[in-house]
Parts: sequence; structure tokens; C-alpha cells
Amino acid sequence: MAKQTGLFKIKGTLDNVTFYKTKDGNLAKMKTSLDGARIATDPNFARTRENGAEFGSSATSGKVLRDSLRNITVNAADNRVVARLTQLMSKIKNLDLTSIRGARNVGVAIANANAKALLKGFEFNKDSLLGSVLYKPYVLAPATGVITIAGLVPATDISFPLGATHMSLTGGYGNINFATGIVDFKLTNVLNLAVAAPSTAVTLTPTAVPAGTGTKVYLLKIEFFQLVNGVQYSLKNGSYNALRIIDVQ
Repeated sequence: MAKQTGLFKIKGTLDNVTFYKTKDGNLAKMKTSLDGARIATDPNFARTRENGAEFGSSATSGKVLRDSLRNITVNAADNRVVARLTQLMSKIKNLDLTSIRGARNVGVAIANANAKALLKGFEFNKDSLLGSVLYKPYVLAPATGVITIAGLVPATDISFPLGATHMSLTGGYGNINFATGIVDFKLTNVLNLAVAAPSTAVTLTPTAVPAGTGTKVYLLKIEFFQLVNGVQYSLKNGSYNALRIIDVQ
């Protein structure tokens, strides 16, 4: 795949080269004479089929995670999060040390402590990282999913983007079974504070402990708002909001 340069951009097919536009710019790629039937049956493409099966499985695991967390990822994810998460799941899949090649999957790999470490710290919005927004340390109680922050002073402990007048904190606690696709996710209360709010003891408590068996995932989200005529509006459609997986167990 190549990137088009120059003043005039081409779209369509010229000889054996296809020109097209993506979010990453104007690209070009060579046409191939291979067809799907040959790739699906020819022994020479066994590795290709195995890689394809594992990539599809990783993409599915990423979708399971995204779907289960949809209530908290709203307005806190960049436009490349699907690709970034699929790439991460592919790395996690490689830590499946028991399944045969072509059948390695996240559902098995996630039991590995190194796999959990890869998922921990994932940022849903690469343009607004939690660590660059929140300067005050938080404490997580894994058994309950409760997140606490002692003496949060918004004006000094939060990096407010230009135009923001208020911010809110939300936590999440999910039990995700990547093998079965069964999930249970609980949101916490939402704490909304003005820039000038005094020191506040933050306690974010999930509505319940998620049921089921699987991988426990904990999240923390910060949203920014602008107050106009008594109504708080999401600032820049949420482009400044931060959301991180703060722990995985």
C-alpha cells in the first residue's frame, strides 16, 4: 500500500493499481489475481488461513469489549479506537500458549498475567490521556469496584481544556468472559464539579458487583462540559474526554 502525493489525487483503477481515499489520506494498492476460493482451499495458503482466523477472533474479542463498555465509552473514544483495540487483542492472543496455530484466542490468553497487563492502561481516546488530565492519585478497591480520590481540587488537580466550566467523573466495573461473550457491566454514580469547586472527597461506587465469571475490568472516565444559560453541554463533542482501563484482574 502506498500513499499518493502531488497536487492531483486519483480515484479508481488504473492498470493494476487501485487509488482510493481513507481517513489516513489518499492511498494506492496493487490489484491481485488471487481469489477467495483458492486462499480457502490451497495448502500453500494454510498459514494465511490460520492468520486470518486468529485476526477475526481478535477482532471479535475487541468488539465484545467495546459493546460491553458502550455505556461509558460514549463521547470518550477516538476514531481509531476499533483498529487500536483489534491490534491490542492480537497481541493478547499471542499469549495463548496452549491452542494450536490458527486457534489461538483472547479467551484463553487473557488468563495469562502478561495479557492482563497489556489490557490494563488502554486509553480509549488517544488525544486525551487520563494521565494528562487527572493529576491526583486515585485508589481502586478491586473487590467492590469503588474508586476514591482524596481531596480533589478541580482547579489544580484537573487539566481543564479551554472553554470548559465543569467536569464529571464516572467509574465502571465489568466482568467480561471473552470465551463465551457473556458480560455484565456496572456504572458508578457520576460526580459533577465546577472548575471553582472546593476540595472534594470523590467516591465512585458501582450500582452492584458484576455477576458471572470472566475477566474483571475497571475504568475511570473524565468528561468536560461548558455551562451556557444554566445547561451543561459536552465540550467539543467529547473530544477532550478521557477514559482508561485502570485495572484488569
